[in-house]
Amino acid sequence: MSVTFPDSPLPDVPVDAELRFDTALPYAACLAFPLSSSGCSCDDFRLCWYFSRDLLDEGRHAQVGRGDVRVGPGPEGEVFITLQGPAGETVLSAPEDVVTAFLADSFALVPAGSESDHLDLDSELARIRDLG
Repeated sequence: MSVTFPDSPLPDVPVDAELRFDTALPYAACLAFPLSSSGCSCDDFRLCWYFSRDLLDEGRHAQVGRGDVRVGPGPEGEVFITLQGPAGETVLSAPEDVVTAFLADSFALVPAGSESDHLDLDSELARIRDLG
């Protein structure tokens, strides 16, 4: 999808971004940005922000979130996502129809309330034990 940065010096310049969902991380949505103009789609060349899928869903209708990620409705047809990092804060505007379609697909894969059924807690606990 193309997003814009309405508070930037170039508010109408579109930037490529991608919403991702992984059933192994059923509570999360990922907003990924390419870091290279080479056309490589490798994960090594992407900046990814992970945040609550519910935050993204609720933020389409009302301002929600605290801390590093906040989501709220923008002008008609847009969703504002505010990202806070060590270098500062930025607001991006994403097309509401794309966000809604992404959420519909993710909730079809992992319905709301069934997220814990998709977690492999035994494997994760074994991994943590092996680290210690």
